[in-house]
Amino acid sequence: MLSVRAIQNAEVAIRPHVRETPLICSQAMSAAHEATVLLKLESLQVTGSFKARGAMNKLLRISDAERARGVVSASSGNHGAAVAYGASKLGVDAMLFVPEHASAMKVDAIRNYGARAIRFGDDCVEAESRARREALEHDKCYISPYNDEDVAIGQGSIAVELERQVDEPLDAIFVALGGGGLIGGIGSYFKQTMPTCKIVACSPAQSPAMHECLQAGRIIDVPCHETLSDGTAGGVEAGSITFELCREVVDESLLVSEDEIREHMRRFLQTEHQLIEGAAAVALAGWTRVASDYRGQRVAVVICGANISLDTLAAVVM
Repeated sequence: MLSVRAIQNAEVAIRPHVRETPLICSQAMSAAHEATVLLKLESLQVTGSFKARGAMNKLLRISDAERARGVVSASSGNHGAAVAYGASKLGVDAMLFVPEHASAMKVDAIRNYGARAIRFGDDCVEAESRARREALEHDKCYISPYNDEDVAIGQGSIAVELERQVDEPLDAIFVALGGGGLIGGIGSYFKQTMPTCKIVACSPAQSPAMHECLQAGRIIDVPCHETLSDGTAGGVEAGSITFELCREVVDESLLVSEDEIREHMRRFLQTEHQLIEGAAAVALAGWTRVASDYRGQRVAVVICGANISLDTLAAVVM
């Protein structure tokens, strides 16, 4: 499990570079489910995603010499934009490998921050493998989207903020599950500071890589298909530190359908008047699936991002 002190220190270190995102109570969801439903709006984070936290923490943790040589990473979009943003803030050269099918909007975001974006491979695992080779061949620091302790620790800063923002302990927190860095960081912190809070992982049934690995008790190759939750899509890298983290902190793991993801993207726009991406809707759909178990309780849902292309938005709302 990640160190509470390390997560607290990361929250302080990255504070000048990221936003303390709002925690709001959703009146519509609270009334519908007879519970207090709090929304942690990482959708309003710089770069439109929680990923800025982990990337910035990693960039601050590497040496001056490593920053001078530049960094390499891989991402379907959000992590890439986060690395590009952090690198631009610190004056670091950044090269990002993205899968061939990555959203054009997210690739443009990477380039707009001044980083190089190179399309490679059919999925995140192939892009990550290529990025690692590039880093090794040119003696550059590789920044994993999730398989890195400093990255997961940075994501855990969300829990530090949440603890500061709530006036009493949470009964549960619902988090989208991709590579496991987000839930690993949040779960590590709350398991040690708010141990009664249940950590619930939510995954798209179309791309359930970490969910299936947890079910199997080991990292396995899981077929993944196209999903609205592109921010959580892709396989789990062999030897990933986040697998053991997830085994330690995840109390329940849920799968949701594409129809549920689509419905919650629409519903959030209608009730909260904000756009969210598919990965954020995965956590909302997971919460709704088991909401009857939490009547009268206080839960938080991490709204992990808002990066959605106009084409996807049109397909969802029409």
